[in-house]
Amino acid sequence: MSVEEGLLQFNPFLPEVHADPYPTYRRLREFDPVHGTLIPGVWLLTRHADCLAVLRDERRFSSDSRHSDFFAEFSAMFAEQIPDLLDETRARSMLFVDPPDHTRLRTLVKKAFTARVVETMTPHIHEVVAGLLDRVVERGEDTFDVIGEVAYPLPTTVISEILAIPEEDRDEFRRWSPDLVRALDPFIAPDILPQVSAAAEWFRTYFERVIEERRRSPGDDVLSGLVHAQEHGDRLTRDEVIATAILLLVAGHETTVNLIGNGILALVGHPDQRRRLRADPALIRPAVEELLRFDSPVQLTGRTLLEDAEIGGRTLRKGNQVITCVAAANRDPARFTDPDRLDIERQDNHHLAFSAGIHFCLGAPLARAEGQAAILAMTQRFRSMELGVDEVEWRPTVTLRGPARLPVRVAG
Repeated sequence: MSVEEGLLQFNPFLPEVHADPYPTYRRLREFDPVHGTLIPGVWLLTRHADCLAVLRDERRFSSDSRHSDFFAEFSAMFAEQIPDLLDETRARSMLFVDPPDHTRLRTLVKKAFTARVVETMTPHIHEVVAGLLDRVVERGEDTFDVIGEVAYPLPTTVISEILAIPEEDRDEFRRWSPDLVRALDPFIAPDILPQVSAAAEWFRTYFERVIEERRRSPGDDVLSGLVHAQEHGDRLTRDEVIATAILLLVAGHETTVNLIGNGILALVGHPDQRRRLRADPALIRPAVEELLRFDSPVQLTGRTLLEDAEIGGRTLRKGNQVITCVAAANRDPARFTDPDRLDIERQDNHHLAFSAGIHFCLGAPLARAEGQAAILAMTQRFRSMELGVDEVEWRPTVTLRGPARLPVRVAG
């Protein structure tokens, strides 16, 4: 072990790491790419090849954290703070289960998020973006919060329409969703467990009521389809309907908020790239792929070993937890030329921002369409964009990365 390797420890909650994790990712990738974290049996992977191999290997690596020794110990230690509700939500969400349950759950909803379906929705997505920016312009101020006025309301509106969630309920989602997504972090501080649990309880109670309404008066929305599947066969249990509804609603907007926020922040910081996009709107597709790679909305995703395995010369044991740092993988020079450079015309851009394997993001086509619509509209609508604060305030999560607020000063 080198001196540099021995001094490295991954702590994503340090303020300087939280503000900019990429220098830490680079050092880990260079000196300790299969990194044993401060928690015994929990490993962090930072190389593209290692992350991709793990994400594609469903035989030896499980998405079900109940196989994890660390998760079992954590759950036992804080059993009183972690209600059955949170465990049940994780156990029945397609994000945290393996085949055949994962296959069964994903099959029931994937038809609503195919590229072909999203293509039919794209004109409406552009209309929503135009309406949001019209309100910004009509207010007549030169600075606005990209997160609060575009990045959050766009995907929230779209996924709520897909699920037929009433408009008057959406402010409550914004209140509770940030606490719920903290359950995705690999390390959860005990003092925030009550907040996470309260958010899980709110979402469960809300969807229990909505599901009962859809049972009495079904529509042609995705949620009604899930209820119908639960009533007409054994393909979905009631708890699976609730867990799937929560996943679709929360995942359906949280990652896209970060895609738009991180993307605009990157373009503001690289005005040459923003000008290239403004001059050639046809670049929006490769631009969004590059923005996803450059500052990934999802930084980490976990797997648990179902048997002993060797990765990068180290032996990991059954029950160990592996955190694939897809954000670090997306800056791996072994896979991407000059990876710390933003290049909206980059080719061969096979990033891992949407994961890989059977858990490749179900909503990727929708997130791409929303990101393309919002980012293109802002670069075209405003001649110039500058950061309106000295220091960006980041969200407290480490699995999801994005600004909490993003004041931008614009000129039309």
